[in-house]
Amino acid sequence: MLALDQVSFSYGAVQALRGVSMTVEPGKITCVMGRNGVGKTTLIKNIAGVLRPTAGTIQLGDQPIARLPSHKRAKAGIAWVPQGRMIFPKLTVEENLRVGLEARTDGRKTIPDEIYELFPVLRQMGNRMGGDLSGGQQQQLAIGRALVGEPRVLLLDEPTEGIQPNVIQQIGHVLRKLVQRGMAIALVEQYLDFAQELGDHFAVMDRGQVVYASTRSDLDEGALKRAMAI
Repeated sequence: MLALDQVSFSYGAVQALRGVSMTVEPGKITCVMGRNGVGKTTLIKNIAGVLRPTAGTIQLGDQPIARLPSHKRAKAGIAWVPQGRMIFPKLTVEENLRVGLEARTDGRKTIPDEIYELFPVLRQMGNRMGGDLSGGQQQQLAIGRALVGEPRVLLLDEPTEGIQPNVIQQIGHVLRKLVQRGMAIALVEQYLDFAQELGDHFAVMDRGQVVYASTRSDLDEGALKRAMAI
């Protein structure tokens, strides 16, 4: 389990996170929602290690990770798919995927077949430059690259942004498979239908803090939408 307790973060004098507490459980999808600029991406970056909290704790199982650099968090089992995908446009698809091998702890040097089973287009386009792919194909590549490292926790930041509907459906199908295998997923998402279809837990943020939280079984759709509109 990934557990955040009273995590705060400031950009200089601007406080971007204010005492955020949440858990991301194995075999579950936790949806982090809210308008633009409320702190969702900052939260994910604090978990991934790109930013470090100014207060609070982050635990991965029994291991405190809030002070670890990002590459050590990756080795511990946290994979991050950033908003905008951030694939390497001048590397081939296969070379992009090989970058993900650096997060593994078993020394494996080959891309697992499972990646190509989840995203067949990546095998078909293995020799294409990442920058030549469509937006949907780049998103599949970004997720595939993250999965190459065999993470325990997958952080996804706006994976449906600018993506065609058929690829959104495929991504949803892949995420269901991953949670069935016990992966913990934190999904930052503004596409409400996609989040409600997949989510097990929901946390809506505003001004750097969680203003509404619920499990799927207790979800009040009206309260969720009101929180999203704050």
